[in-house]
Amino acid sequence: MSYALITGASKGIGKAIAEELARRNFNVLLVARSESLLQTVAQSLTSKYRIQAEYLALDLASPQAAQQIFDWCRSRQYTIQVLVNNAGYGLSGSFEKYTVAENTDMMHVNMLTPVQLTQLFLPQLRQQSRAYILNIASSAAYQAVPLLSLYAATKAFMLTFSRGLRQELAGSAVSVTCISPGSTDTDFVQRANIGEKGRKAAQKVNMTAEAVAAVSVESMLAGRAEVIPGLINKLGAFMVWLMPKGLVERTAMQIYR
Repeated sequence: MSYALITGASKGIGKAIAEELARRNFNVLLVARSESLLQTVAQSLTSKYRIQAEYLALDLASPQAAQQIFDWCRSRQYTIQVLVNNAGYGLSGSFEKYTVAENTDMMHVNMLTPVQLTQLFLPQLRQQSRAYILNIASSAAYQAVPLLSLYAATKAFMLTFSRGLRQELAGSAVSVTCISPGSTDTDFVQRANIGEKGRKAAQKVNMTAEAVAAVSVESMLAGRAEVIPGLINKLGAFMVWLMPKGLVERTAMQIYR
């Protein structure tokens, strides 16, 4: 029996992706920190869609997280057909405001754990008749964002990694898709401690997690390389490309100051 493995699946975009996949008759493996939330999501998906839903609670900031997930799947003989690297968060404010440990934890969740999961599961994904890697980046991947500098850099890394890996796997059974959402109705702004000006700017262009998930899964199954959900977000990325970088960065800093 094959499964879709989704990180950050207890809420937000990850939860919505899990539901979208379950609706399409995929069995799901849910990974996040909160065991109680995971249990609720798993029970809901099993009851609603009559699929298999299992979960593992652990902190994806741990350097051992990817290996623990892989060992859990191997010990229970879960076959992975879809790997969704969704978990991620931001830290707003100046780079030096945070400790080395705080910044490193975010890098683990946003970059290192997804890369490790990809490397561990790739041999198994190659064995499937059709398999998918879905990486969730951010519209912040397209520019430097002062006061979200490290977060934006981690998402730029995931976008570049996804595109390069996709070409390496061309002609194989494995397709790689990267989704770069803009502002989404999740708890990102609370976790990142975004200021009032940034919150108000986000509210004007917010998409729902369900809308982002629908675009994400549809794009993944269609084998698309890179997708920015939402017309406004697409226009924003185009304007970033068109305008002088310094101007774009100074404007972004005014929003998050």
